[in-house]
Amino acid sequence: MKVIDAQVWKADLPEFCEKTRAFYAGELNKNAYKGFSGLYGSYAQKGGKASMLRLRMPAGRVTKQKLAFVAEAIRKYGVKKAHFTTCQTIQLHDLGADTVCSIMEEALDVGIVTMGGGGDFPRNVMCSPLSGIEKGEYFDVRPWAEQAGEYLMNFIKAQKMPRKLKVGFSNSPKNVTHATYRDLGFAAREDGKFDVYSAGGLGNNPRFGVLVAEAVEPEKILYYVKAMWMTFCSYGNYQNRGKARTRYMQEILGGAQEYKKAYLEKLDEVFASGEDLDICPEETQVNKAGDGTTAEGMRILEQKQEGLYTVIWHPIGGQPSVDSLCVLSDTIRDMEAVEMRLSPDETAYIVNLTGAEAKRVLKATSDSAKSIFETSVSCIGASICQIGLRDSQALLSSCVEAVRKAGLPNGALPQIHISGCPSSCGTHQTGALGFRGASKSVNGKPQSAFLFYVNGCEAQGREAMGQELGTILEVQIPEFLVKLGQTVAASGMDYTEWNNQNPDGLKELAAEYIQ
Repeated sequence: MKVIDAQVWKADLPEFCEKTRAFYAGELNKNAYKGFSGLYGSYAQKGGKASMLRLRMPAGRVTKQKLAFVAEAIRKYGVKKAHFTTCQTIQLHDLGADTVCSIMEEALDVGIVTMGGGGDFPRNVMCSPLSGIEKGEYFDVRPWAEQAGEYLMNFIKAQKMPRKLKVGFSNSPKNVTHATYRDLGFAAREDGKFDVYSAGGLGNNPRFGVLVAEAVEPEKILYYVKAMWMTFCSYGNYQNRGKARTRYMQEILGGAQEYKKAYLEKLDEVFASGEDLDICPEETQVNKAGDGTTAEGMRILEQKQEGLYTVIWHPIGGQPSVDSLCVLSDTIRDMEAVEMRLSPDETAYIVNLTGAEAKRVLKATSDSAKSIFETSVSCIGASICQIGLRDSQALLSSCVEAVRKAGLPNGALPQIHISGCPSSCGTHQTGALGFRGASKSVNGKPQSAFLFYVNGCEAQGREAMGQELGTILEVQIPEFLVKLGQTVAASGMDYTEWNNQNPDGLKELAAEYIQ
């Protein structure tokens, strides 16, 4: 398998820097710059006065070396804002033209590639964050996800696809990476093989993926990746950008079965080509042993490796303070086999810790969410995103503040999902409770509002798109959630149990707020 060395990408950076400086000098308009800069994993933020940079972390894995680079960049360039994304990357924000160019180039020296982080290219390959260490998983899918990620980098300079391509690997039916409704997903099976799903996705016209193959040997996955790319290039909609995602091919080709037929035809072509895409990655084993120290608590997970622990760190809204990132890097620098894993729900897991080490990491990440509700998911929001409609981060902050003030017990509210626009970067469509940025006319004047979705589910075999109940004014959402949490708490149940026992309860409570 051909792999592009990270250093090769340096040859492309002078053009990016030239056009970035031209944009900030007013010599290049916003749309032209956006169409160019996405290839490099960078976009201008709303207002055109600063840039963001997306650092790809294949399979969500952040090694100590990569985390140390992030910390060094924060300190060296005075970076003030960072974000854990729902595609398991780290974004740095509010960067000037010279800074974004410098960080992009320096990142390559530690194997962090930004190329293809935006635009119409294969995006960061996703993987269950606890793969390889989680009790009850089917098998460790991370080596296969990393191999797929390396292979897909080869397509960034190949024939241009209609739109971006997102690939995910899941290690169990928890399906935290949404493998069954990605553009291409590999769902682990108990027998050590993969079921393959294709042409799924959230956003406008959401679709669950089509099961195109079952019991696929892991060694053969790259044939399925290439077949996906070929299918998309052949049948993707190049004329209408709004319909240029893989999920629309189910309609273009006349339904799920016709799509499956077209995909399998491309798969046959790949196998018939004679190209050798078999892979055999090295097994990843945690050789570290526990030292007899122990740890426990709400943010502690026991790994399947005896005596080792994982610490859960969920900064509110997936926005860690840059100081905390630096402190964490310093804390784990000399810890054997320790690394950070990013999750699609904006949680970070610090893995392979002894009990004593876990206690040190707990202290370094003390700004973590304190309840299930505080682990809620939000996209970066309209204050930064050019296409964002509503400030999802501001809404989440207001809700967290209101819930804390009300003193609701943990479990009274579930994790909610907030997207600032229909793109569903906050995965609102498959959350237990979801909100999507909208507008509502009140007395003839447009008001900030969010569409409200309920009872979505991501678990494999129980996937469900949330039901849209209606629109709630943004200023009323914190009050509604507090009222919901108080009702649940009064029942003596947690939210999931209450919702199951009272199937109409949520709709009845929301009725007075729905516009």
